[in-house]
Amino acid sequence: MNSGKVLLGVLAGVAAGALLGILFAPDKGEKTRKKITRKGEDYADALKEKFEEFVESLSVKADEVKEKVSDFTEQVKTKVSDVKKEAKNIAG
Repeated sequence: MNSGKVLLGVLAGVAAGALLGILFAPDKGEKTRKKITRKGEDYADALKEKFEEFVESLSVKADEVKEKVSDFTEQVKTKVSDVKKEAKNIAG
């Protein structure tokens, strides 16, 4: 299972649990709404941070793949050049 999906599931579970805990707490409606708003902002910030980490990890992976493709291309060019030289030596 993808770690991003697991993390999202855990965050959703925690958010749902916190929301239910606040809703069933014996506070005034105004206090409860403020708590819900505050918790929602906290979870949104945490989710945003995790998303940014995920995007950064994708960027790092893309850079790694780009570098590997570039290295492979250089190897192929070198081999093609070597084969051309060898073919000229055989023909000439």
